[in-house]
Amino acid sequence: MKWIENICRIIFAFVFRLLRRELTEEQMNGLIQFVKFGLVGLSNTLLSTVTYMICVGLFGCHRQLGNFLGFVVGTCNSFYWNNKYVFEGERKCVKELLYAFVKMTVSYAATGLVLAAILLELWVQVLHIPEIIAPVISLLITIPLNFILNKLWAFKKK
Repeated sequence: MKWIENICRIIFAFVFRLLRRELTEEQMNGLIQFVKFGLVGLSNTLLSTVTYMICVGLFGCHRQLGNFLGFVVGTCNSFYWNNKYVFEGERKCVKELLYAFVKMTVSYAATGLVLAAILLELWVQVLHIPEIIAPVISLLITIPLNFILNKLWAFKKK
């Protein structure tokens, strides 16, 4: 997966040169980490959607059960890749892994379920933004917030 980092480095260096801005190594690493977090998020979305479709479409489960199981599958996928690849965890014992998993799940539930639901109502009911566009606007808030929660809390290095 080093190739992703190399591509990011080239693109970010080019863009920042065009903008005539300096980019420190720490800033570069933070941007690369955010891109990797986004890629994990894309895989979570794909897995949770496929899980939902299989549960509801193939097995005839209720949509809420399918949605819950999709959330569980996406969260487990996210924990594995965020711990191993994005935040490069040093958690070795089961207790540390479980603690990080619980914190990550709380941050995903807080931003991806609770905050997203509140924002959806705000966009649609108060600001009259179309229902189809509103969730995309919410992502502009929930994704960076989720990244910060995961980086500084769930996967924080000791």
